[in-house]
Amino acid sequence: MLYTSTRNNSLRVSAAQAIAQGISEEGGLFVPCEIPEFTLSDIEKMVNMPYIDRAKTILKTFLTDFTEEELTYCVEGAYGGNKFTSEKIAPVVNVNGNENILELWHGPTCAFKDMALQLLPYLMTVSAKKTVDGKEIVILVATSGDTGKAALEGFKDVENTRILVFYPVDGVSPMQKLQMTTQEGENVAVCAIKGNFDDAQTAVKAIFTNDEIKAQLAKKDMMFSSANSINWGRLVPQIVYYFSAYADMVEQGRIELGDEINVVVPTGNFGNILAGYYAKLMGVPIKKLICASNSNNILTDFLTKGEYNRNRTFYTTTSPSMDILISSNLERLLYHISGNDDTLVKELMSQLNECGVYKVSEEMLGEIRHYFDAGFADEYQVRKTIQTQFNDYKCLLDPHTAVAVNVYYSYVKRTDDDVPTVIDSTASPFKFPKSVYSAVFDGTEVKMTEFETIDEINEVLGVEIPEPIKALKNKKVRFTNVCSKEDMSEMVFNLLNL
Repeated sequence: MLYTSTRNNSLRVSAAQAIAQGISEEGGLFVPCEIPEFTLSDIEKMVNMPYIDRAKTILKTFLTDFTEEELTYCVEGAYGGNKFTSEKIAPVVNVNGNENILELWHGPTCAFKDMALQLLPYLMTVSAKKTVDGKEIVILVATSGDTGKAALEGFKDVENTRILVFYPVDGVSPMQKLQMTTQEGENVAVCAIKGNFDDAQTAVKAIFTNDEIKAQLAKKDMMFSSANSINWGRLVPQIVYYFSAYADMVEQGRIELGDEINVVVPTGNFGNILAGYYAKLMGVPIKKLICASNSNNILTDFLTKGEYNRNRTFYTTTSPSMDILISSNLERLLYHISGNDDTLVKELMSQLNECGVYKVSEEMLGEIRHYFDAGFADEYQVRKTIQTQFNDYKCLLDPHTAVAVNVYYSYVKRTDDDVPTVIDSTASPFKFPKSVYSAVFDGTEVKMTEFETIDEINEVLGVEIPEPIKALKNKKVRFTNVCSKEDMSEMVFNLLNL
């Protein structure tokens, strides 16, 4: 299996090089040159497998330059032991009728990013030994909340790596901020930026492709890589849980092998739902991929109208991980949908960078609609969904998952397409305690502290507090840096002591 770039499809690199490098030299994203195919018989074999074996089965088709021993080391290191609080790793829980929640937050940071970011450090270190042995890898991360902590935890004290995380100073929840600023580890650093996630992400991409900065790092035997989902090593583990969810639905008797399911994904950067798209191409019987957005509904507009326009009001919401107007992984979809047209992708990305808008052809839009549907939920709808789901089913949702559940009900009402559906639940409700508590109690203003609210949810609603959240209570804040988006390059050097 070889990989190419969305902006230069004459390029061919190994999986290890794609993962170690993170992003292509000209700014494109690495994509597989071919998509592995799985038959229903292949999927049937996964039904009785534990998650680790399902992961090995999928990943070995993409990471063909990894030996069996290397792959086992990576996968068992990521998902073995007691890192995940559920034996199933990513359990599927039926809520009501055809509504099934895929719980992706049982890892050490209580967010779905753990599914990939517990594995990525292993993939990265194995890849680095194959391709850039001797160099220290500097992981540069922009986060809208969950990626930052999950990456910090995954790369904490990993040999020959340093990790620098930038987050919008007013764009993450207090709990997300506390998780990042108290992070332990000798090779980690965190900095807030004055701006939003898109500002941080744009600056990180610019630093990645800055030849002068890369040259300065090379003098110190260092190189950049990414833990954001622009890195193929972050995206490929996410494909696994769509196969796993389907196998679990078969195992639970909710579907017969071969039956179609719908999948609803709350997404901002388009990585999580793109993994579902790859799973569908590979053979998982997914009928429709339903993209759920919050008030920043740029993806809803694009997937229904074919125009991507970031020149719009930016909303800070209770689902901050989706407060994004530049969805990086959409570039990969454009490449595949256009028939691998790197010239077109380059042109569209140039238009986005220069004008903030691009439009795809009716033919491409038709192809996109074949795979995707889309909807969004505003803040009122999110609050009411959290309240209703708890009152009716004793199912406590975080705001991101509530966006997806609301969009699911809207989709069924609009289309009458009520096939069994898997809804991605991307974070524990305890990461957003005040928003969740207020919603359950009909908009009541919460005057308690974060941890008082957490205790109240535990006592009044009877929901168990995850251990990683409990452990935060007495942790000391280590990182208080704040910089402007223009000064991020300088801050990178400061944090690296260069």
